Amino acid sequence: MPVNNLKFTQARALLHPGSWHLSTRLVAIMLALLTVICALVGLVSYTTLSVTVNNQLDSSLQQAAVRTTAFYTGSGQSPNGALPDPLNARATSAGQLSAVLSNGVVHYAGILSGSGTRQQLTTADADILAGLSTNGDLSTKRLSLGEYRLQAQAVPNGDILITGLPLAATQQTLNTLVLSIVLVSLAGLMVLGWAGTVIIRRNMRPLAQLSDTATKVATLRLDAGEVALSARVPENAARPGTEVGNVGNAFNAMLENVSHALEARQRSETKLRRFVADASHELRTPLTAIRGYAELLSMTEPLSTDGQTSLSRVQDQSVRMSRLVEDLLTLARLDEAQQGPKGVAAQKHGAPAAPVNMSPLVMEAVNDIQMVNDDHQWSFTVPDEPVDVSCDDTSLRQVLLNLLANAAKHTPAGTTVHTSLSQTADGTCVLDVSDNGPGIDPAFQEVIFDRFSRADQARTATAGSTGLGLSIVQGLVRSHGGTVTVTSAPGHTTFTVRLPGVFHRGAPSETPGARNGNSSIS
Repeated sequence: MPVNNLKFTQARALLHPGSWHLSTRLVAIMLALLTVICALVGLVSYTTLSVTVNNQLDSSLQQAAVRTTAFYTGSGQSPNGALPDPLNARATSAGQLSAVLSNGVVHYAGILSGSGTRQQLTTADADILAGLSTNGDLSTKRLSLGEYRLQAQAVPNGDILITGLPLAATQQTLNTLVLSIVLVSLAGLMVLGWAGTVIIRRNMRPLAQLSDTATKVATLRLDAGEVALSARVPENAARPGTEVGNVGNAFNAMLENVSHALEARQRSETKLRRFVADASHELRTPLTAIRGYAELLSMTEPLSTDGQTSLSRVQDQSVRMSRLVEDLLTLARLDEAQQGPKGVAAQKHGAPAAPVNMSPLVMEAVNDIQMVNDDHQWSFTVPDEPVDVSCDDTSLRQVLLNLLANAAKHTPAGTTVHTSLSQTADGTCVLDVSDNGPGIDPAFQEVIFDRFSRADQARTATAGSTGLGLSIVQGLVRSHGGTVTVTSAPGHTTFTVRLPGVFHRGAPSETPGARNGNSSIS
């Protein structure tokens, strides 16, 4: 997958909380709740402080208006007939605004600066002041020097006295509160997020241990063979009393039950294999006797035509039964790894089997099979150089003959069957048996190597198939450390056997210097 697509997929996963880890979701939910709480606390605090400082400002403004009115109306006119400047009133604070509106004209409009000097207002400010309501209500207006809380009220001489206080200090107080709340909330969320992550992960650790145990069990092969199901949830994660502990304890109990079931299955399979091996072994003697007496009877006793036919049927069925018994014995020996092929036994005791050149075996097997199946076209391709494998020739010959016989049985007359042998660069021996028959049903390919598996409807087959040939091939190949696979489509089916080989430097592959043979009989 390209890097850009991978990043895009990861980004999309981050936008879907359902794909997050449980611990991540818990931390995110906790932080979201804390964020909401911090926002509510900040909103309530801001609202409370805003109402408080605004009320204090309004109270200070009303007191300043009373002092200014008393000074303006009680001082009288100056010798030149001018009224006193309201800014000269006692206890006038820095930033206070005073103005007189007389006959629609603003006089004495100014603000007392922090140094005690007078700051004149602009014409635009005077227009704003002239438009104030004169009923004594408080209002907020933005002037050239900032926002001001203003009050305009009539005095006895008919003038309108305007008094105002700046909102800068109040706004600064509120802004400081907002900044403090944001910084404290962010710091608190970071600390609580880190602490919550540590605590949640520590409490989620039993679930992780449970997941690890389940993963180990999921990777075990439980379908066949002896299985040592020793994986268990640790004791600290399986203590009843908590939700996670109850799950861990139940999971351990389930594993104990499964372990006992697997042991019972293994004992049953062992008994069944021993029974099959013993029964097959015991059947060899009477079957040999039946075949011997049938042959003796056919050679020494005069029989009618019907009698000869019946006796021939007995001989054919005894031969078929003998082959079935031998196949069952081979599978039983492979299962128990006791009296298996020489290669298996040798490897079991630490001595590797002598290398065997597969090229002559392939040619001999193809020549042998074509002698009894002359209605097929047989061919082979083998390299000039030896293709050695550490297996015994008996097992290899049986693998070859079973694969070739399978192709002969399950394909119609006239089918071409080609056997090719090659060696890869790492020394692996590759054997392919291909045919151009009708192919194998895809559903049957999944169970084609199972014992007694037959799907005559998938290929044109003849009678007499026991469904053990490919199982024996798989068992023999696996016992020598190899693999066998099948690929099939209408018109082309290939069984591929891979065996660890004895690599020769400079050994050519199949194509250069290969020997081709056509063993068809016309």
